[in-house]
Amino acid sequence: MSKDKSIIYDIIQAIEDINLAMSQVNYADFAINREKQAAILYFLIIIGEATKRLSSEFRETYADIDWNGMAGMRDILAHQYDRVNFRVVWDVVQTDLPPLLESLEAILTCS
Repeated sequence: MSKDKSIIYDIIQAIEDINLAMSQVNYADFAINREKQAAILYFLIIIGEATKRLSSEFRETYADIDWNGMAGMRDILAHQYDRVNFRVVWDVVQTDLPPLLESLEAILTCS
């Protein structure tokens, strides 16, 4: 298995872990549950860190995916943790991760 493919598996696993942690959780519960928040932040940091490890060639091949945005979010979550907006985190989980998961699974299927 190529290094990039292994990293994509790691990202998919982190997204699936987020989906599991967030199943049957609404925003009101998420907003006050520090344990859920910590778990989701951890997995988002993993996703961002993993994207940084992808080869430049891979990232260029799949330039329609916002690799820089994921890496940038990781940097904010890791270094500006005191300014995290959990509404934004919620929106990323609900809106951005489902199509990302679909795209990554398609990449693995095609490669």
